[in-house]
Amino acid sequence: MELAAFLQYNPAAFVSLVFVVSLLIGSFLNVVIYRLPVMMERDWQAQCSPEELSDDATPFNLAVPRSTCPNCNHQITALENIPLVSYLFLKGKCSNCKTRISVRYPIVELTTAVLSALVAFKFGFGWPVLAALFFTWCLISLTLIDYDTQFLPDSITLPLLWLGLFASLFTLFVDLRVAVIGAMAGYLSLWLVYQLFKLVTGKEGMGYGDFKLLAALGAWLGWQALPTVIFFSALVGAVVGISLILIRGRDRNMPIPFGPFLATAGWITFMLGDDASQFYLNLLGGVLNE
Repeated sequence: MELAAFLQYNPAAFVSLVFVVSLLIGSFLNVVIYRLPVMMERDWQAQCSPEELSDDATPFNLAVPRSTCPNCNHQITALENIPLVSYLFLKGKCSNCKTRISVRYPIVELTTAVLSALVAFKFGFGWPVLAALFFTWCLISLTLIDYDTQFLPDSITLPLLWLGLFASLFTLFVDLRVAVIGAMAGYLSLWLVYQLFKLVTGKEGMGYGDFKLLAALGAWLGWQALPTVIFFSALVGAVVGISLILIRGRDRNMPIPFGPFLATAGWITFMLGDDASQFYLNLLGGVLNE
């Protein structure tokens, strides 16, 4: 109780604590981002070809096996797995074979810590900050998983959706009616776009995971925020897509995951609240007036 009171009345200490703890969370998210798609693929293979399963197959989940160097299979020790610190101490190289470690690992850890600290600063000590942190961590995981694999796992999007609806029972961010309408509108809006695009072009413009992610965002933000989220995610997605085609010569037929843009727009709208919607309305009004 004394610690809780201290953190409640010392915002700087609370934000600092969240930053440090979130470095550890970021390290765990690196595991989720890499292993969850592999677990999904193994599960699909098991369902398609159960006769190929072996009784002595090595378990593979978020807990086991221990992380190893992909080049020499050196098992990562606890001292080599301290967020940020170990990467700097090892100078970004495996302690055994000196193969360079991807810089993405410390970037994910630091990004998770920074975004979590911003959440802690905005919401302060209390129950809403726990929900907001979980929301943030889920969006980080979904962003990178979709970027890597073009899949948005149900094991993250669906719990995120239901937790958003659960939070609305206590009006942590929006009330239940607004959250339910937001979830319905979020799913149906992209589903309709998908169906129209498929009808016109005969191609699938996006996956069902995008529908579920926008439904989850609708549950957390409410239906009023959905136009802002869709507008900014589509705008950034279009700019990135055109830039990749012009600068890097990317094939225009090569799909670009939409989940990262939805997640980014959703988090920014969540953090800015009415300011994000007002900016969108002012921008839209300026365009229409021209």
